[in-house]
Amino acid sequence: MTADEPQACCLPGRSGDGQRGADADYLAAARAVPSVEAATRRALRERLVRIPGGIFEMGTDLSTFPADFDSPRRAVSVSPFLIAPTAVPNAEFAAFVAATGYRTVAEREGWSYVFYLLLADPARWPASPPGLPWWRQVMGACWAAPEGPGSTLDARGDHPVVHMAWYDALAYCTWAGLRLPREAEWEYAARGGLAKRRFPWGDELMPDGAPAMNTFQGDFPDHDSAEDGYAGTAPVTAYRPNGYGLYNMTGNVWEWVSDRFGPRPGPAESPERDPEGPATGYARVQRGGSYLCHDSYCDRYHVHSRTQNDPDSSAGNNGFRVAASA
Repeated sequence: MTADEPQACCLPGRSGDGQRGADADYLAAARAVPSVEAATRRALRERLVRIPGGIFEMGTDLSTFPADFDSPRRAVSVSPFLIAPTAVPNAEFAAFVAATGYRTVAEREGWSYVFYLLLADPARWPASPPGLPWWRQVMGACWAAPEGPGSTLDARGDHPVVHMAWYDALAYCTWAGLRLPREAEWEYAARGGLAKRRFPWGDELMPDGAPAMNTFQGDFPDHDSAEDGYAGTAPVTAYRPNGYGLYNMTGNVWEWVSDRFGPRPGPAESPERDPEGPATGYARVQRGGSYLCHDSYCDRYHVHSRTQNDPDSSAGNNGFRVAASA
């Protein structure tokens, strides 16, 4: 696979430039969500983990996918901040929807993308985005029906909410009085205090011979052996946390961050101080990889890995976690 070929676990937006006229409506809906009551807002903030500020080397020296702009390494200074120990789970997103009546992009559009092995009858849903036949356009798929009609969240209240567009993550943050992490904050937190390591726990893909995150095992995309214990999403507290007490910073679901995607300009100073990404651009950054990452095709499951997606794009491996300024 080259950087210009389709990406296994990344998707185009809903309909390219023709869809962007709806984005103003999505943004307005996200910003119009009422704030949660003060006591609940305090409780949500108190769950966050305080991350000390510091200087770290962001990115990697040798990128597998140069178009991702995850190299070269550079020194970055991050101020203290707060971040959730897990991605937002289904139960918490359900509480947000119950309180606000918010309808996600997938619900408003009437469909989302689902990985075909998770469908009871893939032949029922033959439509796929170009070059990505393992993704199927499923009418009715959304956060509350992750595999489309007939699917539910039973026994998945502690799994990460999925089919999240960037606008949906913004809406939840508006309600909760929180925000999405900046990309530099996300990577600093994901590293868990370790320097120049590939994963939140070190450099070994399977420390002590055991899976440490939820990715795709077997022959992608036709057979997932689920050696890590899960086909599809895992609970948000699955596997051991990193040095900061954060779970699933790699694998499980892609996590939206606040930054726009684009080439990174040379730093005006070194270390860069609290960078916030490009000032303009349409696509937003996602971090951490997902349960579909596989070393044969899309091994974007490292702490430095990143991808991009249109802010209206939703799929069964898109989630988010929240943050706040300290």
